[in-house]
Amino acid sequence: MTNPQVAIFMLCLFIFLVMLGFPIAFTLLAMGVGFGYYAYYQAGSIESLGDVFDNQIFYLLNQNTYSVMENDTLVAIPLFLFMGYVVERANIVNRLFSSLNLAARNLPGSMAIAALVTCAVFSTASGIVGAVVTLMGLLAYPAMADANYRKDFASGVICAGGTLGILIPPSIMLIVYAAIAELSPLRLYAAAVFPGLLLAGMYIVYVIVRVYFNPSIAPKPVVDSTVTRGQIYWQLLTSFLPLTLLIMLVLGTILGGFATPAEAAAMGAMGGLLLAALYRSLTWTKLKESVYLTAKATAMVCWLFVGSWTFASIFSYLGGHDIIEHWVLAMDLQPWQFLVLAQLIIFLLGWPLEWSEILIIFVPIFLPMLDTFGVNPYFFAMLIALNLQTSFLTPPMAMSAYYLKGVLKNQIELMDIFKGIMPYLGIVIFCMVLMYMFPGIALWLPDKLFGEYIP
Repeated sequence: MTNPQVAIFMLCLFIFLVMLGFPIAFTLLAMGVGFGYYAYYQAGSIESLGDVFDNQIFYLLNQNTYSVMENDTLVAIPLFLFMGYVVERANIVNRLFSSLNLAARNLPGSMAIAALVTCAVFSTASGIVGAVVTLMGLLAYPAMADANYRKDFASGVICAGGTLGILIPPSIMLIVYAAIAELSPLRLYAAAVFPGLLLAGMYIVYVIVRVYFNPSIAPKPVVDSTVTRGQIYWQLLTSFLPLTLLIMLVLGTILGGFATPAEAAAMGAMGGLLLAALYRSLTWTKLKESVYLTAKATAMVCWLFVGSWTFASIFSYLGGHDIIEHWVLAMDLQPWQFLVLAQLIIFLLGWPLEWSEILIIFVPIFLPMLDTFGVNPYFFAMLIALNLQTSFLTPPMAMSAYYLKGVLKNQIELMDIFKGIMPYLGIVIFCMVLMYMFPGIALWLPDKLFGEYIP
């Protein structure tokens, strides 16, 4: 076998092992080291290799680990995670959902709307889809079930809303993308604002329209008549406003150029602690839990990066990137055809893989071709960001569905969850088409704030 053929075999074997259920981070690491040992062994002579451990793959692994640890952009990840976990443990999300539910009580599907808005706000603070879906599954789903919401409808709302955090800034996914593609995280955040709000808005409009024409799927809940309008406003003021202001402050300092993402994330972490203290929910036990969960998630992300970068380095060294690039360029595609092909490949990869592996391994394959096809890299990044929403919503490997099933257990069947998320999958695809037709949705704000992008 030639080296490019070995690279393609390496890729296919990885996808096969992931579908069997092997841990992704350590599968990437093991395959990177295994195939890397072969690649560097073939590159030299037996005499030059010397001892069995005298192989360049171990140096590469060491360098990749060091690169992850010293990457300034990635410092923001544990800080944003800590902010999200503190907000979650302080029961701020519970207050937020309750107040929004009261505020939206006269709208069709009021609980579903409250759940979507809560998901959007909390997911921007957390950035972890699993955490948002799990918490909202425990918090919002029982409330909707008690109000006789149809199971598939209620579960679809939670699964779709929980994925918004990887798109709406401050998004951990965009920080990772900036590090991989060597793009400005500030411009990426600015480019993601309107697409994120557009998608969340389309979810809400879909809920209102569907419930309006089919009220049986989301009956109006019984409203406590003793609750006055003033009490509703007060609950919104004390729950929705503080957390929203914190997120806007973090995002505003980044977009305004007053702070780097890492500095803004540190400010957000401190703000989360202050909010928890103001709500009198900050205890030593909850603080320890937040620190532990942050360390656990950060370690997972770091090992995922080390494994992914090692895998991607060996895949490229063996000629995998080149053979795919030559295959795409040989098709003589138009720019729109290239975009459709790239998004289709990433959509299909979203079935067995998570967003981090797709970004680190596969996105670099397409990045060198953007200049050839005249595609703005920030516009391409927003298409990717929207597309990655589908990786959590596409059966049979829709991870958001499995997160929700994991906490609800026998309360709902997996097929009901799949049925509920399908309309939102269509909305994401429609949003991608809309953004392709009107690129200004993604590019107007960064161009307005930072000037027109010049390659």
